[in-house]
Amino acid sequence: MTLLLNHRTLWFAVVAACCLSSAGAAQQPVHRLTPIEATQHQDGRIDPVRPVRLTAEERERLYEQAARDAEPLERQAMQLRRLSDLLRPAVVHIDATKRMARPRGARTTESETGSGVITEVAGRMVVITNRHVVAGAELDDILIRLDDGREFVPNRSWSDAGTDIAVLELAADDLQTARMAADDSLRIGDTVLAIGSPFGLAHSVTLGIVSAKGRRDLEIGAGSVRFQDFIQTDAAINPGNSGGPLVNLRGEVVGLNTAIASNSGGSEGIGFAIPISMVMFVTKQLVESGSVARAYLGVSLDKEFTQPEAHRLGMVRPVGARVESVTSDSPAADAGIRPNDVIFEFDGRPIEDDDHLMSVVGTTAVDRTVAVLIFRDRERIELQIPVARRNDFE
Repeated sequence: MTLLLNHRTLWFAVVAACCLSSAGAAQQPVHRLTPIEATQHQDGRIDPVRPVRLTAEERERLYEQAARDAEPLERQAMQLRRLSDLLRPAVVHIDATKRMARPRGARTTESETGSGVITEVAGRMVVITNRHVVAGAELDDILIRLDDGREFVPNRSWSDAGTDIAVLELAADDLQTARMAADDSLRIGDTVLAIGSPFGLAHSVTLGIVSAKGRRDLEIGAGSVRFQDFIQTDAAINPGNSGGPLVNLRGEVVGLNTAIASNSGGSEGIGFAIPISMVMFVTKQLVESGSVARAYLGVSLDKEFTQPEAHRLGMVRPVGARVESVTSDSPAADAGIRPNDVIFEFDGRPIEDDDHLMSVVGTTAVDRTVAVLIFRDRERIELQIPVARRNDFE
């Protein structure tokens, strides 16, 4: 899947200044440069100002120094090789054939290539991938290929449109599984690997860093991905990487690669992955109950919470989610939330804006009571809210 964003391309021009002799002036003589020996320092470094011919002893000394300097880099490279050995057997290539209806009863097929990661949930061996990779394909039209060449057809599937996550169950018990990270402790600047099948090239590994976190309100696909809290990475992600894992340096899956921002359709250094907490919140519920039960608060939020409005409420800047209205008989109404309340924290998690609150509530377990910190009348107030199921209200 490709997310198209407008951007500026900046070109750099190198201008060469040419000296031209004026009409009638005598031509200047050409000076030939003769190579001289470069300066050699006591520590063996050679100043590459002029071409130099090294003796056999000097070359051997430089080779030895290069080997010493390479050792820390080789240790890093060895770690990346270990991660590749660990994760490649747990990453799959997915081919999905979708039968599309056309006007006048005609039907055609469309092929989709993606990736997935193997794990065990509730005693079942499953592949986690993106919903858009397999949506519209029958089970018999989904082919899962392992790194060792074995091929499987899933015997069951579940999906969640709100997060673009799908889960495929495999009838096998001798598969290697990936280790999932325990939380979203990933930080901006952390090194990550993306593994998948870019352009159908199965089990490719790319390297990058976490560029940003908490990317929300992205227009992905038909706009059905309502719950967003994406990790942004510059690890190369291309069509076919969808559903593959984003991995930290400990070999733990920290995200599910989902989309890219691109004008060309290929990687331009901006990719997005679903954080592991959201992935597992959805996956466990799909496997255990077949659907996702999401929490419901019952408020309408100000999507354009501005600085003047924040000042009017007694705040320095517009942080958190300002409540515009409260649904009657909802959990928010029962807890005493009012219009113009600003929600600072939900279940112990600081809230950045309205989209963030929607994402946090949408990935909160139901049938429990959570603490909500609000700002009202220039004071901070903590309320206890019994969380209800969204399906009971929508």
